[in-house]
Amino acid sequence: MADTKREIERKYEGPAAEGGTDLPDLTGVSGVAGVVDKGVAELDATYYDTPDQRLAAASLTLRRRTGGDDAGWHLKLPVSEGVRDEIRAPLSDTVPRALSSLVRSRVRDAELVPLVRLLSARDIRHLVDDSGALLAEVSLDRVRAERLSGGEGTAEWTEIEVELADDGDPAFLDKVEKKLRKAGLNRSASSSKLAKALGETGERPEKPAPEKEPVTAGDHVLAYLRAQHDAIVELDPAVRRDVYDSVHSMRVATRRMRSTFRSYGKILDRTVTDPIGDELKWLAGELGVDRDQEVLTERLTESLDRLPRTLLSGPVRTRLRTWAHARHGGSRRRLIAVLDGKRYLALLTALDALMTDPPLLKAAAGDPAKVIAKAVRKDFTKVSDLVSEALDRPPGADRDTAMHEARKKAKRTRYAAEAAAPALGGGAAGLVKSMKSLQSLLGDHQDSVMTRDALRELAALAHAAGESSFTYGVLYGREEQRAAAAEGALPEVWEAIEGQTSV
Repeated sequence: MADTKREIERKYEGPAAEGGTDLPDLTGVSGVAGVVDKGVAELDATYYDTPDQRLAAASLTLRRRTGGDDAGWHLKLPVSEGVRDEIRAPLSDTVPRALSSLVRSRVRDAELVPLVRLLSARDIRHLVDDSGALLAEVSLDRVRAERLSGGEGTAEWTEIEVELADDGDPAFLDKVEKKLRKAGLNRSASSSKLAKALGETGERPEKPAPEKEPVTAGDHVLAYLRAQHDAIVELDPAVRRDVYDSVHSMRVATRRMRSTFRSYGKILDRTVTDPIGDELKWLAGELGVDRDQEVLTERLTESLDRLPRTLLSGPVRTRLRTWAHARHGGSRRRLIAVLDGKRYLALLTALDALMTDPPLLKAAAGDPAKVIAKAVRKDFTKVSDLVSEALDRPPGADRDTAMHEARKKAKRTRYAAEAAAPALGGGAAGLVKSMKSLQSLLGDHQDSVMTRDALRELAALAHAAGESSFTYGVLYGREEQRAAAAEGALPEVWEAIEGQTSV
C-alpha cells in the first residue's frame, strides 16, 4: 500500500557546509522558539532507473532506502521548483508494483536497474515554535555516492537540507534561507542528491535540446503537438493516482493532438497521423468514461444542493452516492487496465516516433500567416455551417444532435486557433476566446442531455426499490429548462462571434 506526502524542501552548499562540523545556529530565525537535536541517522539508499536514465531525465527519482524513520521505497514526482510529491511503499526486495506503475509512461518495457547508491550520515535538527510544533527539519548530510551502472567511481560531499513541516507556510523557508546565506551557504546547483551523484560519478541523463523559436508553419504546429505529447506522458501518474482533474486534462491533451492532425492535414501527412489519431480517439474514449461520470455526479449534486427541502422526497442523496460510487469504481478499474495495456504503450511509442521524425509536407515550410490562417478559417467555416444547421432544426433530439456536433467542431477550431496564436497573434487569440465561449454554451446543453438520461436511470432504480421518484422528475424538468435556455441564447451568442471573428 502506497501513501503520498507533499515535500517542500531546499538544499544548500558552500564552504560552511563542506568545512563545518555542525549546523549553523538557527535560533535567531523569526518564529523559531527552539532547535531540537534529533541525533544522527545513517541512511542507505539505492536509486533505480532504466539503463538510459529515463527517470532522471524527467527529474523523477525512485529509491529503496533503509535507516531513518521512513525506510522503504520512495518515488518522487516533481510538482514545481523545490516541491515534490513523495509516494511511499513498504520495504521489499523488488520495486513495488504500486510505484513501478506510476513510472510506466516513462519506463515502458525497459528494465529498472540499480543506478546509484547513496550512503548518508544525517545530522538532524527540528525547528519548533513556542508550542513545540514542528516548523521545519534541518539536516547536515554527509554523503558518499557509489555508481552502480552507467558509469563508475565515487563522490563525496556535504550539504544542508531544509524541509518544511507538513502544512507549513513556504514563506518560513525564506526566513531560514536568509540566515543560511549569512552563514556562507547558497542554494545547491543540483536539484537533488541523485542529480549531483550522476554528475560526479559518470554519465548524466541526456536532456532534450532547447526548443528553437518557431519560424515556419510546421514549426508552430509541431510546438503545439509536442506540448500535448508531453502532457499525456506527464499526466499518466496523476491519472493513476486519481488526482483531481487529471483525467480531464489528459483527455483534453489527446483531443488537442487529434484535432491538430485533422486541422493541419496540409502540414502533416494524414496517412501517417490518421492511424495515430484513431488511437488517440480510443484513449480519449476510455478516459471519457471516468470524466463523464465526474461531470454527471458534480452536476446532479449541485442541482440537489440548490433544491428546496420541500422538493426532496426519499433517500435521493444516498441513491446518488451509491450510483456514482458504483459507476466510478468500475470506470477506474477499467481505466487502470487500459493504462497498463500494450495498446496504450504502443500509442506512446508511436507518439515518440512522430515527434522525433514528423511527417511534414511541403506546406510545412510555408509562411504561418498564410498556411496556418487558411486552416483555421476552414475550421471556422465548418462551425458556422453546423451552428446554422442546429438553429434551423426544431427543438428535440435532432437539434440536440446538431448542437453536439457544433460543439465538437467548436473544440477543434479552438485547438487549431491555440496552435495558431503564437504565429497569428490577436486574431487567433480572439478566436480561441470566442470558441471557448461557444463551447461552454453548447457543452452546458449537452451536459443537460446526458444528465436527463442519468435521471431517467436513477428514477428507474428508485422506483424498483420502492422509493419515490418525485425529486428526479423535478430535476429532470429543471434540466429541460437549462437546455431550452442554452438553445435560446445561441442565436445572439453566435451573431456576436461572427461579428468579432477575423483571422
